Amino acid sequence: MACYQEITCPTCGSHHIMKSGLSTRGVQRYRCQQQDCATKTFMLDYYYKAYEPGIKEQIVEMAINSSGIRDTARVLNINKNTVINTLKKNRTVLSM
Repeated sequence: MACYQEITCPTCGSHHIMKSGLSTRGVQRYRCQQQDCATKTFMLDYYYKAYEPGIKEQIVEMAINSSGIRDTARVLNINKNTVINTLKKNRTVLSM
């Protein structure tokens, strides 16, 4: 008996997906076939939690709400250096 999983693009929500090889850890990559989609490739399960969609936005949002770097890293289960680098890249958002 075959079992199928419905896969959608995390950016545009399209169901027009094709396989795009394996990562170095052997996890399946997928590619969205929509012409106007900004996603090149994505995976369903990421090894590093910081690569998952939405984590960078959560880091910035927690910084705006006065959460510390270590607190943010502990809550999101990511490295504190990832939090620092993300906040440095989003410096213009935080200065407003």
